[in-house]
Amino acid sequence: MTTAALPPAAPAEPAAPTAAHTGLAPEAARRLATAERVLYGAGGILTAVGPQTDVTGLHVAVLAAGAGAVGVLWRRTRGGGAGLLLACTRALPLLGLSGTYAAALIAPGYSWWETVAPVAVAAAAGLAAPLTRSAGISRAIETLPAVVEGTVQHDAGDYLSGVRALWAAAPVTKGADLTALHQPDPDHPAFTAVILAAPGEAVSSRLDPRAVAAVFDVPEAAVILNPITGSGPGRLALLVDPARAAEQAALEQDPVRLWWAERISGPDGVAPGMNLADYRIEAEEGRAMFRVEAAEDRDLSLPRRKLARALGIEDPDLLMIGAVGLASAVITVYRDHPLMNVREATAEDLTMRADGTIALGLRHDGRPARMPLYDPELGGLTDLFVGAPGSGKSVALLHVITAERLSGIVSIVADAQGGMSLPEAKGRVYAFGAGLAEFGATLAGACALADYREQVSTANGWGSFALGDPWALVNISLDEINRVIAEDAEAPKEFKAWVVAMITRAQLTFRKLGMGIRYAGQSVHLEDLGDAEKIRANAKQGSVWLGRVNSTMTKRLASDMTSGDIEITPIPRHFGGGGDAEVEAAWTGEDVPTGPVTAGVAWHILGGVPGLMRVWRAVKEARTYPNLIRLMESAVMPVLTPAEDGAFRAGYEEGLFIARDLLAGGDGTGGTGDDRQEHGEAGDVAVRIPRPVVKAKPANLEAQILTVLAAGGVMRNKDVRTALGADTPGGPKAGSVDNALSSLFDAGKVIKPGHGKWAPLGWTPED
Repeated sequence: MTTAALPPAAPAEPAAPTAAHTGLAPEAARRLATAERVLYGAGGILTAVGPQTDVTGLHVAVLAAGAGAVGVLWRRTRGGGAGLLLACTRALPLLGLSGTYAAALIAPGYSWWETVAPVAVAAAAGLAAPLTRSAGISRAIETLPAVVEGTVQHDAGDYLSGVRALWAAAPVTKGADLTALHQPDPDHPAFTAVILAAPGEAVSSRLDPRAVAAVFDVPEAAVILNPITGSGPGRLALLVDPARAAEQAALEQDPVRLWWAERISGPDGVAPGMNLADYRIEAEEGRAMFRVEAAEDRDLSLPRRKLARALGIEDPDLLMIGAVGLASAVITVYRDHPLMNVREATAEDLTMRADGTIALGLRHDGRPARMPLYDPELGGLTDLFVGAPGSGKSVALLHVITAERLSGIVSIVADAQGGMSLPEAKGRVYAFGAGLAEFGATLAGACALADYREQVSTANGWGSFALGDPWALVNISLDEINRVIAEDAEAPKEFKAWVVAMITRAQLTFRKLGMGIRYAGQSVHLEDLGDAEKIRANAKQGSVWLGRVNSTMTKRLASDMTSGDIEITPIPRHFGGGGDAEVEAAWTGEDVPTGPVTAGVAWHILGGVPGLMRVWRAVKEARTYPNLIRLMESAVMPVLTPAEDGAFRAGYEEGLFIARDLLAGGDGTGGTGDDRQEHGEAGDVAVRIPRPVVKAKPANLEAQILTVLAAGGVMRNKDVRTALGADTPGGPKAGSVDNALSSLFDAGKVIKPGHGKWAPLGWTPED
């Protein structure tokens, strides 16, 4: 198409400038462009590597070259005109590379952009080939006439007339008319139309995008052909937009996209099939964001450490993965760790919204990290809080307990560490059990409360829980649970079994009764909690807060609670401790300056999807957290109804009796062998008190013999053996029976009325 008929949009950069663009002979243009691109490639490598060296002469030479280019441009400004334009065109690559070199020298340390920026500048310069183009422009200017006459301004009518003329002149369009021509934007060289075949005929298959592009002399990517809804094959909708083709070509030549395809999404990349959909670099915010989409035949898989290495990031903790969808995610790379500084919580943060969530802290992108305390559809939730000492677990729990009081939720707390883990909660929640026995008693009280609610719900035909109608939401927090149920816990196995039985009951009934339960500890193995599958499923509906723990525990919980799409890496003790600083220190023998501690930083897992967050800052004064205490005491403490309170107290008192007896080595009955109390009373409803399963100990052989003699009177040896099933499967040995009889006689517990005869003590001939 002629320029007058269809002015082209800015074209995509061609592979090499041609004579038509430069005014040079084709062979000369190719040689000059090749030499120019080799030069830019060498300059890009030098700019990427040079600032990392200690070669002062090299630094001076590069900076001097850039300064010289600036000086030349300054002198050219006096003349203006075409000379200044040509000088600017030729100087751009040198200024870009020298400027990048200077920035890398000034910046402390090494960052990923010091490699990406030179590559991008060199690639852009190589594609543009400004020296080759400017040489051709210079020759073209020299041959231009002094005056260009006959310049014509074309309106939309002229443009569309040209379109029609080109269509009519092309042999391939014979038998098809171009109708409904429309130019949406008079300043934009694009149009829409309808290709109409002769009556009764279909549009020729020869009129494909390639043929239409040839008609109008535009790139094939500028042409879109589609059938028209409601019409037959005799009509096709046509869009011709040269600018679209230029944009597509620019995207394909984007150095960042090319680099991503090579290092990450390509067959040999660290995440094959994880394609770059879009990106942006926000220099002022100190971050770069990449939107990633999985290919159609791939599941989303983002290995965090491998991605960090491919992106040239020394500290993988500066790479965050969030906003995860079915097949897409956003990767953000930060200059500095975004969670290093967070503010204190406010009452607004910790007040539950209508959707049941609170703001527990901040996500890496500055959005609030929302945690559900309750699900309007499901009812009570199951949460896991896991973190080593100093990880911020207790502070996170304290924020949640504060939020429950502010939100009208009844908090029941048990601390197996004797109250040392959550001292601020004591006296500020409805119930607080401090110590191992009190831990079990608190859980027993919660089970009795659940039993009361279940009986009332059944009597009234209620199939689910309604918040506040008639009961408040109750959340039970069991802290330091590893001290109770872990394999190496000092508690007797009978006590552990009793606690696990109550936990199993909680997982089955608490949710639909408006009761949530939260397990917290330095390490939590789901298998130790009883029904691991049930707890795993329930916790995926609630929250998992995974703070700093060892790598084994991190992998275990990541495997249990996530889909594995995003790699969960252990949280270091200090900010900046996740990279190669320790390796460098070990190599050089120098101390590594440590950053602030990462207390409160955690993987927050919701619905199986992990995201990095940090709990609100809590300032400690006199060994407590006054701001959280102030927030708690700003609201009235929620409590149970009188009937509920009666059920809980009855369960707690009986549970305390059982717990103390089990911890003392008993069987939970206080040595009586009988239940101390079968029922507690809550109004007119009787509630069952959870009790340990007490297995009857089998009577020893001597006791069995005494029972047999008491029933049979005088018996011979063989009669006693037969009664006891001697030498039968499951029975004692005959010799053991004889020995036991002799021992009983020596102890004065049986008598011998005759040779080979035995009788119970007190037997007389009259019997």
